[in-house]
Amino acid sequence: MKMKGIFILLLTCFALQLTAQQPTLRFNKQGSFKIVQFTDLHYSVEKETVSAAALECINKVLDLEKPDLVVFTGDLVYSKPAKEGLTRVLKPVVDRKLPFAVVWGNHDDEQDLSRAVLQSVVEQTPGCLGKKTDGIPGESNYILTIQPNSGNQASAVLYFMDSHAYSALPQVKGYDWIKPAQIQWYIDASKRFTDANEGKPLPALAFFHIPLPEYNQAASSENSHLVGYRFEKPCAPELNTGLFTAMLTAGDVMGVFVGHDHDNDFVADWKGIALGYGRFSGGNTEYNNLPEGNGARVIVLKENTRDFTSWIRLRSGEIMQNIQLSKLIKPAKKD
Repeated sequence: MKMKGIFILLLTCFALQLTAQQPTLRFNKQGSFKIVQFTDLHYSVEKETVSAAALECINKVLDLEKPDLVVFTGDLVYSKPAKEGLTRVLKPVVDRKLPFAVVWGNHDDEQDLSRAVLQSVVEQTPGCLGKKTDGIPGESNYILTIQPNSGNQASAVLYFMDSHAYSALPQVKGYDWIKPAQIQWYIDASKRFTDANEGKPLPALAFFHIPLPEYNQAASSENSHLVGYRFEKPCAPELNTGLFTAMLTAGDVMGVFVGHDHDNDFVADWKGIALGYGRFSGGNTEYNNLPEGNGARVIVLKENTRDFTSWIRLRSGEIMQNIQLSKLIKPAKKD
């Protein structure tokens, strides 16, 4: 019995150690929190030479920006073995002991691992904060909170959602859509955070892979303020399930950031929410026609402020497209 008690104690200590290793996301002493978004790396183990630019991009941007959180918005791996490719892509983040989060793209599970297995591999990787939420469609649905520099109550919220891959309905072509159950999950979570904050919505961002249908409206409307490159039509789902409307109604999400369309890196104001792309971060395993080469998007939140700044950091080290949400958003016109 004595040995059994010691064994239980050791297990408890080990569990506590694992818990302690999970970093708390927190605004720094200057009241800032920096996120780096990599997207569409399309890393191929079979084509290491042309994939080298993807890893070089990750290493260079991380060294220059030193983020508080790294976000990968899908299409990380593009060949078999997918686990090896995933390990190589995540290694720069793991080596620097940085917390990170992943949402899946439409190509990730086209290799030799299912979405569920990929999620399991990622969740076992040191620094991964994105743990699957059971009971709703998709593998990469979860919420991360950012705490104030001093205190433990959520000060900002990050929503991560699985945008799936392709339509399963024969009468609907193209890409899949975020499901009603996922939207309800977001609505319920947003309300809980707002209620806990005395009825005031917390500043929030959302990340997933495939853009919402509203990206097409934002990209083509004369009433939208757009910054960045728009070299292709946003490849959104044909069906609109209402996530953007839910975000407008909840009043918390300031910006949505996606990938998927390699030749877009713009951010556009649409109805008071910034609809943005990351910057294509991959090598030459897939199409990419943006000038100046690959890179990443950087987003900096400010504590207790419904605002953020963002820019593109290129693999070359150059910074471009510096924006501020409060200057991007056009005031609503009065009748």
